[in-house]
Amino acid sequence: MTKEMKRVLVTGALGQIGTALLPVLIERFGATNIIASDIKPASAAKLPSELIYENLDVRQADQIAALVRKHQIDTIFHMAAILSASGEKNPHLAWEVNLLGTYNILEVARELELVRVFVPSSIAVFGPETPRENTPQDTILRPRTMYGLTKVTGELLSEYYVHRFGLDVRGCRYPGIISHEALPGGGTTDYAVEIFYEAIKQKKYTCFVRAETRLPMMYMPDCLKATLQLMEADFSRLIHHAGFNVAAMSFSAGELAAEIKKHIPEFECTFEPDYRQKIADTWPSSIDDSAAREEWDWQPDYDLARMTEDMLRVLTARYQQGLL
Repeated sequence: MTKEMKRVLVTGALGQIGTALLPVLIERFGATNIIASDIKPASAAKLPSELIYENLDVRQADQIAALVRKHQIDTIFHMAAILSASGEKNPHLAWEVNLLGTYNILEVARELELVRVFVPSSIAVFGPETPRENTPQDTILRPRTMYGLTKVTGELLSEYYVHRFGLDVRGCRYPGIISHEALPGGGTTDYAVEIFYEAIKQKKYTCFVRAETRLPMMYMPDCLKATLQLMEADFSRLIHHAGFNVAAMSFSAGELAAEIKKHIPEFECTFEPDYRQKIADTWPSSIDDSAAREEWDWQPDYDLARMTEDMLRVLTARYQQGLL
């Protein structure tokens, strides 16, 4: 029987996904049952006044344990991480935050007997030797980035805690996440968000990957849907636990620009690949998420056309109000 989640801690709550996840969790569990945490000060984001916020460095296990005890936490959404492009600039920090941080979260969860932990992974776990088309659930994981390396290790560590200690750890391999909630922070797929802002504000954008670069992507509502759906799935159905492939859409940078141009005819996009192109070249162009569909009924809601229309609608309204 899958135990009920009641008191939730979110690490990395001020990041791209964490920011969008908080309102969903508040609606599901109530604001008084959600503890938001990040290494950044609360002033770095606009948080609901009723939400409890705590500064937290996930590299410090004692801080995590103290927070869990203080707020009687039973569930952790561990969203704190240094992303791919930022991780290549500072691999030592990525190692510490992504690996030591995850180990600390799992250890505290084990010691204090928490109900459930979410440890997200990424398509960054894949590498040049991985099949690029329809990448299988169980395949070669030999990434070429520190971020990818830490995510592979995080998956293995999470599975170890499931099988060795009986801790209920779950996670999915996020593709590139597109959102109007918060700007991304140092990822290789950031162009797929930046392009919308620049299309509206400047009517032009210089993309840092080639036009033909095709990667798996997901709109934030689907990202949140997948996260909550996996966390609420029946544990007895799960064969995999910590590294589910999840897919929604795959498109090239050029196809994204063309879709935006349908709505903003004067928009022009140029392509000037930088160091992030090498990272993108090691990732899949599409992934097979049949395991997620079979084990917890995953099904996305957004394709490229619907996502583009919604992004432009929201950001245009925000721009007209002087909020961009």
